[in-house]
Amino acid sequence: MEEENINPQFESRLEMTELRHNLQLVKDEIAKVIVGQEKMVEHLLAALLSNGHVLIEGVPGVAKTITAKLLAKTIAVDFSRIQFTPDLMPSDILGTSIFNIKNSEFEFKKGPIFSNFVLIDEINRSPAKTQAALFEVMEERQITMDGTEYKMDEPFLVVATQNPIEHEGTYRLPEAQLDRFLFKINVGYPDLDQEIQIIKNQHESKLDDKTSVVNSVISAQQLSDYQHLVKEIVVEPQLLEYIAKIIVNTRENQFLYLGASPRASLALLKASKAFAAIRGRDFVTPEDIKDSSFAVLRHRVMVSPEREMEGLTADEIIRQILESIEIPR
Repeated sequence: MEEENINPQFESRLEMTELRHNLQLVKDEIAKVIVGQEKMVEHLLAALLSNGHVLIEGVPGVAKTITAKLLAKTIAVDFSRIQFTPDLMPSDILGTSIFNIKNSEFEFKKGPIFSNFVLIDEINRSPAKTQAALFEVMEERQITMDGTEYKMDEPFLVVATQNPIEHEGTYRLPEAQLDRFLFKINVGYPDLDQEIQIIKNQHESKLDDKTSVVNSVISAQQLSDYQHLVKEIVVEPQLLEYIAKIIVNTRENQFLYLGASPRASLALLKASKAFAAIRGRDFVTPEDIKDSSFAVLRHRVMVSPEREMEGLTADEIIRQILESIEIPR
C-alpha cells in the first residue's frame, strides 16, 4: 500500500547519470594539472551546459588561462586563443576579405573567432572598437562580412580573462557589454595547503608540457545533447518567483546605483539548471539559485559611489539580498 502513496513528482524525470559521470571525468582530467580552483571549474562547466560566455578576473598566476585551455582539451572541439593587445583590430579576430588573383574575386578568410572554444586573454587590453566586434559575435553568434552572413559552429563558447590590478594600457569594459557574459568568475589565491601541493607537483613533474596528460572525454555531440538535456530540468513555480524577487530586489536596493536587467533573470534560470545538472539532479533547488547568483549578478549591478568609497562590494550586497528573501520550501 505504501508504494501507491509515492509522489511521482519526486521520481527521476530525466536520465542524468551519464552527464554527471562525464562531468566528473572532466574535473578529474583538469585536476591532473590544476590544484584547487574547484569553484572556477564548476562555473566553467555550468557555462558550457548553459551555452553561455564567461569572464574570469584574477591576479596573474592563479591558473585562469591554463584552466580554460585544459577544459577545452577535455572536450573534442576546436580551440583558439587570442591575445588582446592595444593594436588589435576587429579584422584580426573576425577575419578579412582577400583578393584572389586566380578567379579575380574577394574571398573571406575566417579569423580565430571561428572556433568552438575561444580563449580571449586580457580582454581589457584592446580598444573599444575591437571589444565591440567581439561582443557582437558573442551575442549574435554570427558575423556579416561584405553582405554575407557567417554563423558560428555550435558549441560556441568565449572565455575571457582580465587582470583587476593593472590599469595602465587597459580599456574598461562597458557595463552594457559586460551583460553579454553569463558569468563573471573572481579567482583568488590558493590556501597554504594548496600552495604546498602546487610547489610539490611542480618539483616532482618531469613534463615540460603539463597539458599533455589531459585527455578528451566528451565529444561535441555529447556536449550538445547535454545542453538540450539541461533545458528540460524542472523549475517549480515558487522558484521562478524566487529568481524574480532576487532580480527585482537589486533594482530597489539603496546601495546599488544600477540593478539587474531581465536578461539577468534568464541567466540565473539557465545557470541554476546547469548547477542542478552538475549535481546529478533533474530539478532545481534554492541552493542552485543561490550558488549561481554571485557569478551571474556581480557584473550586472553597480554599487553606488558612496558605498563603493566605503569599501562595500557587489558580492556583499548580493549576499545581503539573498539573506533578506525568504527561501521557498
